[in-house]
Amino acid sequence: MAADHTELVAEMATIGRLSATERLKHAQKRRAQQLKAWAQMEKESTRGSRAKADKKKTRTIKVTFPSAVTLLDAAARNDVQEVRELLNKGVSPDLYNEDGLTALHQCCIDDFVEIVQCLLDAGACVNACDSELWTPLHAAATCGHTGLVQILIQAGADLLAVNADGNMPYDLCEDEATLELLEMAMAEQGITQDRIDECRGAKEKTMLADLKGMIQKGADLNAQDDNGTTLLHIASANGYVSVGELLLEQKAKLETKDSDGWTPLHAASCWGQIQMVELLVAHGADLNATSALDETPLDVCMDEEVRAKLMDLKHKHDAIMKSQDRQKGTLQRRASSTAAEVKWCGA
Repeated sequence: MAADHTELVAEMATIGRLSATERLKHAQKRRAQQLKAWAQMEKESTRGSRAKADKKKTRTIKVTFPSAVTLLDAAARNDVQEVRELLNKGVSPDLYNEDGLTALHQCCIDDFVEIVQCLLDAGACVNACDSELWTPLHAAATCGHTGLVQILIQAGADLLAVNADGNMPYDLCEDEATLELLEMAMAEQGITQDRIDECRGAKEKTMLADLKGMIQKGADLNAQDDNGTTLLHIASANGYVSVGELLLEQKAKLETKDSDGWTPLHAASCWGQIQMVELLVAHGADLNATSALDETPLDVCMDEEVRAKLMDLKHKHDAIMKSQDRQKGTLQRRASSTAAEVKWCGA
């Protein structure tokens, strides 16, 4: 039975913590439940129509789904025949879901080689990006699907594509054979470390240039988008230190919260951007700021190195605060003692 609205709302927080692969599997499960529920409704409706055939016409309206949903569902089920039929009917191979995930992304996760080839033959964009800038090659490399990595490279996959976390496909690959293939392909294309560094820093340079232009025009550097995100949130999540430094020089607000109640420090902590964490804290970012779910930056941090840094910074901050409290207490006692002495002498 498909989940009702109450169930879906209750599990939203949990889904938000899942990895991209886990979210995909969860979505596929929900999709299967939805299709099953619709099939049952169709079956029951048909029965009712037959029983009342002498009174009304048989129900002929059927539930239809958008092409993107149909194509992604067929690909997720590894239904080669249905995928081919849809593509032959003119359905675009580059249709995507609300997360920007295409059928090619999905099949590169599931290692469905035949469908990947079908999609590529139909003109699917080999470098399509989802909402987190993952390409199909990122997906195949992460999962260690050597054969698919080879197919994608031959189809023109960008070996230097950088996702929202600043990672290239080879950064995410832990399978030795797949990594060796990626490195060999990079060597064959004459890719140097300088080129890698240049590509990795391209987005930061672009944002820095845009920011300088905004400053010259007197734009509001604390403006928030529909999700409450500011430029400092973006720089913090991506680890764009040069952008963060300039924003803070321009007195960008440290404690502005997005729609989830996250400050820029939450973003830097969640995405493991240790240099941004240090920069934000050095400028006074609140280590105890809480989100809409009552989480501090430390609570949303999964990277062990960054967690250790946050804990160290928090201990130092707490020690400074205690020292200041003691100094205030001492000054207050001295002031009270002096006042008492003056009063006594006056008496």
